[in-house]
Amino acid sequence: MSQKSTGKKQKQRRIIDTDVHERATYADLVPYLENPWKRYITDNHWMQEKHMPYTQPTVAGVDRADAITPDGGAAGTDLGFMQEQLLDAEGHEYGILTGALDPSPSSMHGWYEMATALASAYNDWQIENWLEKDNRLYGSVHIAAQDPQQAVREIERVGSHPKMVQILLPIDRTSWGDPFYHPIYEACERYNLSIGMHHNEPPTHFGGWPRYFIEWHTMLPTAHMIEVSNMVFNGVFDKFPGLHLIMIEGGFTHAPHLMKKMDQQYKELRHEIPWMKRMPSDIMREHVRFTTQPVEEMSQKEFMQYIDQMGSEDMVCFATDYPHWDYDSPQEALPKLDEALAEKIYSENARAAYPKLPQKQGSVT
Repeated sequence: MSQKSTGKKQKQRRIIDTDVHERATYADLVPYLENPWKRYITDNHWMQEKHMPYTQPTVAGVDRADAITPDGGAAGTDLGFMQEQLLDAEGHEYGILTGALDPSPSSMHGWYEMATALASAYNDWQIENWLEKDNRLYGSVHIAAQDPQQAVREIERVGSHPKMVQILLPIDRTSWGDPFYHPIYEACERYNLSIGMHHNEPPTHFGGWPRYFIEWHTMLPTAHMIEVSNMVFNGVFDKFPGLHLIMIEGGFTHAPHLMKKMDQQYKELRHEIPWMKRMPSDIMREHVRFTTQPVEEMSQKEFMQYIDQMGSEDMVCFATDYPHWDYDSPQEALPKLDEALAEKIYSENARAAYPKLPQKQGSVT
């Protein structure tokens, strides 16, 4: 493995990257589809509806311009190039694949059978072309959660794969704590899978579409806050105590405020949710993790203030968001931290959040 770095030279450390985007095209998925689903793509040129327009931040769209593959392909489509540019260059121990099928099958409006077929095809494509070709990569089970029965069947089909570590749910306009989705979480607990939530649309729960991408990108944490509070207050973690929830690509600096606010509301309104027996902040410390990316620029002192306010060093996991334009380098994104805390954030918090990851072995050389 190459030890070169894309940033400043630092002490080699373990890195478990909790947000790495591989990308499939519909042409990639066709071999994994059966008719009639295959025919809709090959004969009728069907494509999912596009319902999240936004200003393209760079000449490469949402991706780093230098992540376009050597043959001109879209970023995230070439395993060899990802190995060279990310896994080898930054010295990753593991990377968690979070996909780039846009929009997610769980975001499709109607025609859930097609969504289920696409999710299943994506899982098979991911396993064959990524997970089985690099020991450092671990995957996300894609499902069509609109149909929980079919989603559970897909989890039962591929959830036991040793390199599948979570299910992936989009953060859009769905309240995932609703008991309608609880059969999915029962299956996750049964197969030792975590829940990964990744934003898929602008945060529009209490308003219309943002006029500009800068609004969307600024307000992403609000959508994450809504989903966390929904999962906690609907009793998901009381009902399924073995679950971990990883909130991906929303940062973590909003977490202290959310914990404080939820605790206060619980003191005043807990008669409304009698199934909750613990303070929301305690539930979050045990079950919820936040990825660093997109992390704000801050000093060590500022960083530690957030950690202290969360009351835990275990809730933050590192993520690069490769190959997107706002990629966070492991060498540059975070301030210099105490070595024990740095080890937790760069690797060990993620290892604990994903029980199917291998345990730490030896020292880094």
